[in-house]
Amino acid sequence: MDLFDYVRENTMKSESPLASRLRPTTLDEVVGQRHIIGEDKLLYRAIKADKISSVIFYGPPGTGKTTLAKVIANSTSSEFCQLNATASGKKDMEEVIQKAKDNRGMYAKKTILFVDEIHRFNKSQQDYLLPFVEDGTIVLIGATTENPYFEVNGALISRSIIFELKPLDKDDIKILLKRAVYDKEKGMGSYNAQIEEDALEFLSDIANGDARNALNAIELGILTTKKAEDGKIHITLSVAQECIQKRVVKYDKTGDNHYDTISAFIKSMRGSDPDAAVYYLARMLYAGEDIKFIARRIVICASEDVGNADPMALTVAVSAFEAVERLGMPEARIILSQAVTYVATAPKSNAAYNAINMALDTVKNEKTGAIPSPLRDAHYKGAAKLGHGEGYLYAHDYPNHYVKQQYLPDELVDVKFYVPTNLGYEDKIGEHMRKIKGQSTN
Repeated sequence: MDLFDYVRENTMKSESPLASRLRPTTLDEVVGQRHIIGEDKLLYRAIKADKISSVIFYGPPGTGKTTLAKVIANSTSSEFCQLNATASGKKDMEEVIQKAKDNRGMYAKKTILFVDEIHRFNKSQQDYLLPFVEDGTIVLIGATTENPYFEVNGALISRSIIFELKPLDKDDIKILLKRAVYDKEKGMGSYNAQIEEDALEFLSDIANGDARNALNAIELGILTTKKAEDGKIHITLSVAQECIQKRVVKYDKTGDNHYDTISAFIKSMRGSDPDAAVYYLARMLYAGEDIKFIARRIVICASEDVGNADPMALTVAVSAFEAVERLGMPEARIILSQAVTYVATAPKSNAAYNAINMALDTVKNEKTGAIPSPLRDAHYKGAAKLGHGEGYLYAHDYPNHYVKQQYLPDELVDVKFYVPTNLGYEDKIGEHMRKIKGQSTN
């Protein structure tokens, strides 16, 4: 390293963004992700033993994918190289591979290649890495915000262990924010700042599991807030609110307001009020509610409250769920709005919901009736001797593909579990059933 490189590196250490300066260098400094780096977990043991194999870190922004790669870099005796798929080309990859070959041949030293945003590499670039991963020339660490099963070469996937990183919880974000404010070595402790409890609570909640987002906000707050008369920089709720550019919404994801809001959301869809439903959707989105949690509620409502009055409602809701999983925010808000307004304006029926509840109650509380002999399996040897399948009437051999036949056990003959309403498509269902049974449609 020459003098200019030395000066540049030290300047970057002191002037780089707070989120970069606070990045852990050892496993013990890492906050969150205990499901993969707890002391009894495979990844923890592999890093500690310097026996890491090819891995792909997958998760939302700000959850620690690059951090874990840096921790591995600081913990390994292997050569560590890094590429960013958004800026690196074939030539960069060739240089890394050549260096890895030299290290292996001359020094018997392994090379770990970290590829950030690996999903940005096209298929041919990913294919180029494959033989060198296979023969051990490099150990690959990939990081991606996209589902690797959709975006990464299947052959690379099969040769790697996938670790999914999850959004940090509120307590994890609090730990990082306190480090940022009070740590004098890596954080901003020299600024003599103090964060108030309600501001800490707000930032840790509104960050939605993204550590970088929270740290950027606290850095901006400290750098732009004047010292008070006591000589301290006070990070208040209003300062925190301004720095993260979101106003405070009364919405505690674990408190009564959370359940009140989701209840109002569901009841608005059930009550066919699209305006109220989309308003509560907006409140939840603005407050950082999990979009998959919202999507699940829409799917449930589409079946429980719309049902067969409009069978397409469930299709729309399930498609929306899959779409928000793949897209994420902010585009997911559009998908959710479409699904919410469709379900809210669809004709309503809880007949399917009532049917399964009534049937379950019957199974639980009444004697289990024998299945009628004509309906029993007649495909095995000896079934005929038992009379199984005897007398079964094949519905497709009869007009309207229907023939009157007993399907329920004797004890439940004529019991009705499913009673279609006269709304939407269920009206057609009822009409169809009356028609094939020869009953009046009036």
